[in-house]
Amino acid sequence: MRGRMVGVPLERLEALATRVGGGKPVSVTALVGGASTRRFYRVGLCDGRSAIAMFVPDATRSDEIVKTAQASNRWPFLEVRDLLQERGVRVPGVLGEACEHGFILVEDLGDDTLAQFLLQKPDARERLYCSAVSDLARAQARLAELPAASIVARRAFDADLLRWEIDHFRQWGLEARGIQPCQGDLALFESIATHVARTIASWPRGFVHRDYQSRNLMVRSNGHGPEELVWIDFQDALLGPRVYDLVALLGDSYQVFERSFIEARLDEYASLMGLDGEGRRAVGREFEIVMVQRKLKDAGRFVFIDRVHHNASFLQYVEPTIEKARSALGRLSDETEFSTLARLLDRLLR
Repeated sequence: MRGRMVGVPLERLEALATRVGGGKPVSVTALVGGASTRRFYRVGLCDGRSAIAMFVPDATRSDEIVKTAQASNRWPFLEVRDLLQERGVRVPGVLGEACEHGFILVEDLGDDTLAQFLLQKPDARERLYCSAVSDLARAQARLAELPAASIVARRAFDADLLRWEIDHFRQWGLEARGIQPCQGDLALFESIATHVARTIASWPRGFVHRDYQSRNLMVRSNGHGPEELVWIDFQDALLGPRVYDLVALLGDSYQVFERSFIEARLDEYASLMGLDGEGRRAVGREFEIVMVQRKLKDAGRFVFIDRVHHNASFLQYVEPTIEKARSALGRLSDETEFSTLARLLDRLLR
């Protein structure tokens, strides 16, 4: 096991696994990763347990894994994990840390993401999505107040970040694919993008996971009773609109839902949050606006991942993701900026 595996310092992982498991690990198996540069391995420990190793290349310089404001090498993943666990959210247990070498070892939750689990048991979809909405509403309530020093409380979806994400679509979802808006269309797009970003940024902010979707929820069964959902990939948590994680969940680029299914989950969320009819309508409106912003960003990101990280596996989701944004625009047609954006996209994507 000594040496390196595709640039991974296995001797560092071996040392961490030995410290946690009481002896040299018996196996290390690479797992399929996601869209980031992080790499994951299933490690068989000497004591018979298995664990998941997360490796971050160039961890001390990575834009993904930055040091917190305290003089500490602990990653945001660990800080956010501790906060979530403290507030009653089910998250992976941490078995060992070697952040200075780019590794942590966490509880092995198996291979069943919500997306994978539903391929095997599609009849469980409504039950598990009800659980996901309920878990989110409960977490939002428990995280309404955050420690002042929390990394989550120190970063937010402000107008600049929201606008940057929409520009990400223009750069990668349009221009990188050979769709070059004329100067007039470009000016129109920029004006609408600013309006969307400022609108969302003006709303009250609370805890946002940032990527609360079917590939970032693990399904765990204890063999007797309902399955539980375990949150992962929460290191980018920040403050933002209450509906952002609902959009990630119910506008998931990797899933297809009937409109009635989405409306039922929004009804459940409003009920759990104690909202009246007017509050429910406000949630629905906010949901559609964030759907436009988030899905345009996602579509651009999928192209970026292909062109920059040379991972083409997400390209199949580009067009369906754009269609989710366009569908939301259709439900916002009573507002000039959104009806104009819909016509602009129709023309550019024709």
